[in-house]
Amino acid sequence: MKYLISAGHSSADPGACAHGHTEAAIALDMRDLVAKRLLEMRHTVLMDGNIAENLPLQTAIALINGTDLAVELHCNAAVNAQASGVEVIAPAHLKLVAQRIARAIAAETGQKLRGQLGWIDQAQSARGRLGFIEAGGLIVEMVFISNAADLRAFLADKERVAMAIAGAMCAYEVAS
Repeated sequence: MKYLISAGHSSADPGACAHGHTEAAIALDMRDLVAKRLLEMRHTVLMDGNIAENLPLQTAIALINGTDLAVELHCNAAVNAQASGVEVIAPAHLKLVAQRIARAIAAETGQKLRGQLGWIDQAQSARGRLGFIEAGGLIVEMVFISNAADLRAFLADKERVAMAIAGAMCAYEVAS
């Protein structure tokens, strides 16, 4: 299988910031960990930059064509510091893999699933139409960076979370 793993935001856009962390840095770290796991499983992996490099969204979108599955990693944020959960925004035809990825993260971190068992239909998302999804990918909101307890749990288990995400992506290969 040929996968694209993208880190949300970029070195020029930190995304959400909370508790001494930036969304871009967390997404970049997790992208590199997931890519490493997929490479260990002998898959072809494309990334939106080299290790520890996070290029702009247009770079990732340009790489989607020709991949079997394209995943962009993000952190959610909310004014409510208790907001919690994992969600994957994806078109309807990627619903099952979206739910599988969300369940895998939730199982490792103890977070709840948001939306329909972890899936948010882009057509019903408050974010509207997203370029990465329009190009054929899905967006994984791994944790609320604004929730200190959830963020601590996520960061403490990031190696296991990366393995869980990679495993859920590989399960898509079996199901498709």
